[in-house]
Amino acid sequence: MTRKKVKLAFIENDTARKTTYKKRNKGLLKKVDEISTLCGIDACAIVYGPYDPQPEIWPSPSGVEKVLLKFKTAPEFDQSRRMVDQESFLKQRISKAEKQLQKQRGDNKEKEKSMLMFECLSAGNIVQNNMSVGDLNDLCWMIDHNLRVIGRRIESLDSENIIHQNQSESQVMAAQIPMAQPLPLLPPPPPPPTVSDNNDEIEMMSRLGWI
Repeated sequence: MTRKKVKLAFIENDTARKTTYKKRNKGLLKKVDEISTLCGIDACAIVYGPYDPQPEIWPSPSGVEKVLLKFKTAPEFDQSRRMVDQESFLKQRISKAEKQLQKQRGDNKEKEKSMLMFECLSAGNIVQNNMSVGDLNDLCWMIDHNLRVIGRRIESLDSENIIHQNQSESQVMAAQIPMAQPLPLLPPPPPPPTVSDNNDEIEMMSRLGWI
């Protein structure tokens, strides 16, 4: 079950305001304790309430003095860099909400123009005769934008088809080329004739009486 959104306004009923104060004050101190423990940072809280004669302090008077002294000794620019009060906090919230509203209005306007464009395409003419010059310019811009997107997409698809076609033709041509037959092996060359030693020739010629 979702929680009901709280309206940020002063509570007129005394009993309800007191109950809310005690509940929120307890939750605030708990959150300060949690962020200090989980993140290891120095933090403190001082709450002046209308229902207690003394302010409620966390974690202790000495702990508060330590944090305040650290804050006062910091440069003035660092002290005020992220300091906000209720007024500045609300201004930040309002500025953020205005930016979100502006973005949402732009999105809604774009969707309206898209719907009108498709209606005109289906009917074959302008379905709204009371359109201003600005609305007609926006509609023309949207149509031109969509035509450019479609044109780029068609060019991309054509390029992909040409690449696939070239790859297919290359594969077909490679399949049609016959494989080269290996050359027959030649017999090894005969060994060179042996050359006898010169001394053997001289001895043989001496025996035959040639020398």
